[in-house]
Amino acid sequence: MWAFLVLVGAAVASAHLQDQTFDGHKVFRVIPQDDEQVEIIRSLDSKMKLDFWQPDSVKMVKPKRQVDFRVEADKTLEVEHLLKENKMDYKVLIDNLQTALHAQFDSKVRATGHSYEKYNTWDTIAAWTANIAAENPTLVSRRVIGETYEGRPLYLLKLGKSGTNKKAIFMDCGFHAREWISPAFCQWFVKEAVETYGTDSTMTKLLNSLDFYVLPVVNIDGYVYSWTKDRMWRKTRSKNTGSTCIGTDLNRNFNAGWCEMGASDRPCASTYCGSAPESEKESKALADFIRENLSTIKAYLTMHSYSQLLVFPYSYTYNLAKDYNEL
Repeated sequence: MWAFLVLVGAAVASAHLQDQTFDGHKVFRVIPQDDEQVEIIRSLDSKMKLDFWQPDSVKMVKPKRQVDFRVEADKTLEVEHLLKENKMDYKVLIDNLQTALHAQFDSKVRATGHSYEKYNTWDTIAAWTANIAAENPTLVSRRVIGETYEGRPLYLLKLGKSGTNKKAIFMDCGFHAREWISPAFCQWFVKEAVETYGTDSTMTKLLNSLDFYVLPVVNIDGYVYSWTKDRMWRKTRSKNTGSTCIGTDLNRNFNAGWCEMGASDRPCASTYCGSAPESEKESKALADFIRENLSTIKAYLTMHSYSQLLVFPYSYTYNLAKDYNEL
């Protein structure tokens, strides 16, 4: 089965009800030139617990590769001083993160219903999944494949014209809570599919010959939390035994290179892999559905944001997949 990891353009936005603000937080870009400079970044992280945007983890920082990270307001001067002291070139990508977050919302009154051009809350997305299926019964159906840690249903949409022996492509969005552009993409894809079927030859052929399974938001609990409490929240909202830190990185919770490169076994880390593969209800439900439909699913697309990369097997190792040439 083909599997792809698609990381699309960055998006930061803000909700008006959040408790946590990011006034004075800065996002830095550094390209370490050698192993010594890599160690300086790792030392900074050890001391200040940097929020890595690219790559996801300090473990993946390499010489000559771009590194973007967020620094809290009271630590920015010290970080700049250390970078200068060690003669490391850097750029401040975002001078005040809170200002950037606010700028994502225009001054117009926000529509009360669903919008394809603005970010939507989870309740709005959930209602949209029902509406889009009801309005397009010959092309779209909705089912529940499980529930989240906090009990929210995992809605899955199936797109395609009825047919026999059809192969399928699985697509999900919203693994990481703060990557709002990802669920927005899944909604837009469904919209484009139903609106252009019958008029666009490519889309018509695709939906006639294939089914598309679309999971609009995987990490629903985290997505809700990113709207109401902490815009930069990334993980799930499950409790971890023996720790006061909350959540697991769903993208590192599957039984594929589990807790290896780019993952952490520390519950407080943003890349925490969980207590075991598929320990999270969300990852277990997703994996179960894939296993149940493995004979028909021929490709897996997962949408993330920020790094602007097309990554295909495997993201936890630099080894090439057996079918690399075909991919």
